[in-house]
Amino acid sequence: MAEIRAFLQAGDALHCAGQRREEVYAWVDALLRAQRWEHLGRTARGLLRRYMEKMTGRSRAQITRLITQFGQAGEVHPGPGRRRHFPTVYTVDDIALLAEVDEAHGVLSGPARQKILQRQLYDFNGRRFQRLAGISVAQIYRLRQSAGYRKMHWVYQPTRAVQVAIGERRAPRREGRPGYLRVDTVHQGDRDGVKGVYHINAVDEVTQWEIVSAVDQISEAALAPLLEAILRQFPFRILGFHSDNGSEFINHTVARLLNKLLIQQTKSRPRHSNDNGLVESKNGAVIRQHIGYGYIAAQHATALQSFYVRYFNPYLNFHRPCGVPARVIDARGKEKRRYRW
Repeated sequence: MAEIRAFLQAGDALHCAGQRREEVYAWVDALLRAQRWEHLGRTARGLLRRYMEKMTGRSRAQITRLITQFGQAGEVHPGPGRRRHFPTVYTVDDIALLAEVDEAHGVLSGPARQKILQRQLYDFNGRRFQRLAGISVAQIYRLRQSAGYRKMHWVYQPTRAVQVAIGERRAPRREGRPGYLRVDTVHQGDRDGVKGVYHINAVDEVTQWEIVSAVDQISEAALAPLLEAILRQFPFRILGFHSDNGSEFINHTVARLLNKLLIQQTKSRPRHSNDNGLVESKNGAVIRQHIGYGYIAAQHATALQSFYVRYFNPYLNFHRPCGVPARVIDARGKEKRRYRW
């Protein structure tokens, strides 16, 4: 006991742990027998308990359980495992049959696969499907994750497109106020594999104020200063910026610019072709009508931009008549557009 007390006082920084449960139990049993646990006093028992905790790495509660077992049974030995095992319902043959069905039909959804397994038994009298006919959808997915299933059936998933969380996918709610822009790009053709100039068309939905600009390429570095120049040419505060899902506008550079100016960015929804219809109609009625469809080299973007700022945009906003549609709903609930002014 004196040696154990000296060891505990000198070995505060020492940490031990048993390798296997059988070794730990055998060592504890031998120690309790050698020190004659049943004849020790309270102080000696506490010292020996601390010594066993230090040497085995077990908790105080675990050491107490081992000592209790020694006092009741006269020895310390590992008992049988009491882990609960659920009965196996689906065999290896069932997993192989599920993989065979998936190979034949393709990897369908869980409910579709469940219906196929039921029909194999009840409609086509396939006795091999006796157990699989009662399988749940969740269990189908669990069996597909098993190692046996993956060895029998390989699933190739194509690379998914990156979902860019920039802009809100909805139509802008303007509520009759100016400052909600619809923006789109118009490409002036290719020649011998060389890209032509790009037009950036921005239209306010309420006042129909329109700004057209030109740029040699639609990279993020080229578009950022051009968009700032476009926004400065509107005579009112810009509140919204709506475009299609093209990468020229749905990128972090444009998002940072609009966020700095407190402009809400929205983008077109799928199966709503009219979300950006206003500016797309202006592409044909304004840019194509005045500039045409012919190829214009990208090197002329600077001269074209100067023409837009000095002549074309003032002409569009002060001299070219533009009808503004009013939204009218008749008695049957049908929506129509009326050009009153």
